[in-house]
Amino acid sequence: MKITNITDIDGFFKAVDSCKGRVELVTGEGDRLNLKSKLSQYVSLANIFSNGTTIPELEIVCSEPSDVDILMKYMIQG
Repeated sequence: MKITNITDIDGFFKAVDSCKGRVELVTGEGDRLNLKSKLSQYVSLANIFSNGTTIPELEIVCSEPSDVDILMKYMIQG
């Protein structure tokens, strides 16, 4: 799934942390980084955040269908 225009970084990570399964960020090179890992959160997204406070678009893969619902709810309600 693609997630766009993330402005509430803390809220995004809270939504990721509340997911039950794996939540992975797919990089431009096709690598998958585990966003449930705090180290991966800081390291993998540092480059994205360095260009501003809004993340234009991320490709996310969830291992559990219910986790897609959690992230969709975050995108709709903030």
